[in-house]
Amino acid sequence: MFLPYPVIEQLDDTQVATWEKHFAGAEHERPRAIEEGIWRRTQDPANAVQSGWSEDEQGRRRIVHYRYRFDLDYTFPVPRLVLSDLYLYASVLAPKAEIGEYRDHVCSWLAEGGWRQVDDAMWSKGDLRVTVTPYDTHPQDERASRETPPGFCSLDVVFVSEDFAVTRNVRQMPWNVLAGGIRIKDERGNPTYTDDLSELKNYLPFQVEIGCGTSVEAGVPPLHFLHQAYRVTERTDNVMKQTHPFVLSPQKDTLVREMLLDATAKADELVTMFRVSFLAEPTAAHHALKALHDAGVFVGPVMQHNFDLLAARAGLAEHFVRRYDQKIPPVPFHPDAKALLVVGLHADRRSVQKRARERGMKVFYIDTEGLEEFGTYMPYPLEGPQDGDVIVKAEAIPTLIELCHQLGVTVPVAQAAA
Repeated sequence: MFLPYPVIEQLDDTQVATWEKHFAGAEHERPRAIEEGIWRRTQDPANAVQSGWSEDEQGRRRIVHYRYRFDLDYTFPVPRLVLSDLYLYASVLAPKAEIGEYRDHVCSWLAEGGWRQVDDAMWSKGDLRVTVTPYDTHPQDERASRETPPGFCSLDVVFVSEDFAVTRNVRQMPWNVLAGGIRIKDERGNPTYTDDLSELKNYLPFQVEIGCGTSVEAGVPPLHFLHQAYRVTERTDNVMKQTHPFVLSPQKDTLVREMLLDATAKADELVTMFRVSFLAEPTAAHHALKALHDAGVFVGPVMQHNFDLLAARAGLAEHFVRRYDQKIPPVPFHPDAKALLVVGLHADRRSVQKRARERGMKVFYIDTEGLEEFGTYMPYPLEGPQDGDVIVKAEAIPTLIELCHQLGVTVPVAQAAA
């Protein structure tokens, strides 16, 4: 695989301006040209359905961490969006016999994929380097005083583009996430369902927290697309995604094999989320939020879980909370806000809603509480609404447009139809 790797071959002037304004530079709340994801899968009684944990089957672990840097490339007459740097880390802990077999497979994939051995642990191909490191006891487990299960060992496989400076803090990040433990799901209370947000007018001004719902409406893939791309879960049947089993066995982990046999082909899948996010346009929901903000009924920045920047591109300030360096990131609640409007977010993973309630804010939700999978609509209830919360079970676009009408806020015709 050679870098830079083309993500979009030709950008027009408007797209270049979008990149320069919203993605490039260091003045934003985060490095927006970076896409990053972490999954840590372990076996625990709390996740037995997904992990296969039992008294006789426990101790497995798989960690995947990726960090990509994107940029504009002016090598050719027309600028293009490219993947300029890549870091992909996979670590698996399993019984020694399985790791031994897996390591043999890795060696055969290295040979079949045409990688050139540099030293005992490193191979090279194109602009990528890969290291393969076995551990009887992983140094991160030693550091954290975690015991390795008897008869287990681990194997780390790391892909990195040549000269990409991956800091110690970045390398440590998935292990910090692991140390944070399994997230305990919220227990749902007894929220009230209503047909619209008319009650919200009694709690003005309000703040907004956005999940993937508005992004999906804009054509951005939902999170489980990444679960498939990085082989985090097995999707073998037409069942809601929480029940899909974790990929913990090295024999079922095809991510490393795909990268070793044809990294260039795999890269097209790995950059899809960034490509589609960049090409997406703000919807009428984002423009309605901008109109509500301009009218002063919505205050503060959008508390954002998505990296597509659609709210920012609609003209709203964003505060990004889908972070890995902070388990519970600080959020800038506006001192005048009396309510929190949560749009298309299934669970309160960063405790934003919990903290809003503690401040005395009333919590409203817009959510369809369902999604399309395998061509079939399936229920997907919100995880943790509480007593006193209000749910409008509907799509964001019509609900927010109707809220604008109720509050006498005008959304420009072209934007309302977006």
